[in-house]
Amino acid sequence: MFELTFLGTSASAPSVHRSLSSALVHYRNHRFMVDCGEGTQRQLLRSGLGFRRLNKILITHGHLDHILGLAGLVSTIARWGMMEAMDIYAGASARDRVQRLFDVVFGEGNLPPGIVMHTLQEGVIFEDNHLQVLAFAVEHRGPDCFGFVFSEKPKRVFLVEKARALAVPEGPERRLLVAGQSITLADGRVITPEDVLGPPKPARRLVFIGDLGRTRRLLPWVQGANALVVEATYLEEDREMARQFGHLTAAQAAQLAQRAGVERLILTHLSRRYDARAVQAEAQAIFPNTVVANDFDRFEIK
Repeated sequence: MFELTFLGTSASAPSVHRSLSSALVHYRNHRFMVDCGEGTQRQLLRSGLGFRRLNKILITHGHLDHILGLAGLVSTIARWGMMEAMDIYAGASARDRVQRLFDVVFGEGNLPPGIVMHTLQEGVIFEDNHLQVLAFAVEHRGPDCFGFVFSEKPKRVFLVEKARALAVPEGPERRLLVAGQSITLADGRVITPEDVLGPPKPARRLVFIGDLGRTRRLLPWVQGANALVVEATYLEEDREMARQFGHLTAAQAAQLAQRAGVERLILTHLSRRYDARAVQAEAQAIFPNTVVANDFDRFEIK
C-alpha cells in the first residue's frame, strides 16, 4: 500500500489555507518527498510526519514555488544531525537552480555531507525488491519537467499445498523459490518457482505529475493507475489563460484520467482565484471519482 500525504496544494503563491507544492509518498520503509515549496519544513512538523528517514526528494521542475523550501529543509535536517544521506533527483535545469539555492545557504561548493544530486532522465530512478520508481518527461513551461510512477512489483502467492505435495521442506528452500530461484531436492528433483507460485497479483501504481501544460504522450505512463495526482490550476472558463501559462483546467485533468482508465483522480496545485468545490465539480462532471486535495490530506492507495 502507498500512503500519500499532501503538505502543500497551492499554485504559485501560498494562500491562507494552502501552502506551496509538496507531498510525501510512503511505501514500506521508504519516504519520497515530491517537490519542496516554501514553508514545507513547517508543514512537515504540523503534519506530525517529521524529518526522520526523509532521504529521497524528487523535483518535478525548477519553478520557485516547487523548490524554494529545499535549502531550508536540508539546512535544518543537517543541523539537527538527522541526515546520513539524501538523494535529490531533478532535471538538469532544475538541478542547476537548486544548486544555486544551496550555494546561497551553505556557501558556494559547500554542501552538507551525504547529499547526492542526480540528474533526471526518463527511466528507472529507484528500485528494490518491492518497489520501482520511474521518471517520465512532461510538458510545462521550460525544459526538464518530469512526472513519476511509483509501481509496486507484482507478487506471486506461495502455494503451500503444492510445496507440500512436492516435498519441498520449510526453510531456505522455500525462500529461494519465492525469490524466483529453482532448487534441487535431496532426491535430485529440480523444483522451479513455476511449480509452487500462483499467478502474479496486480501491482499497485501511483502516478504523480506536478505542473502540466499538455497531456499528449502521457497515456503509456498513466494508463490503468490506481491513482493519478495532477494539477488543476484553472477552470474551463479560463482555458486560454491555462494554455498561455502552461497549465491544465480541471476538465482537462479529468479527461486525461478518463482516457487513461485510472481508478482515482486527485487534483492539486489550486489557484487562489477559485473555490475548491468549483474545481471538484468541473472534474467530477467528466470523471466522477475525483477529489481535490487539501493540505494534510492523506490517501491510501490500495
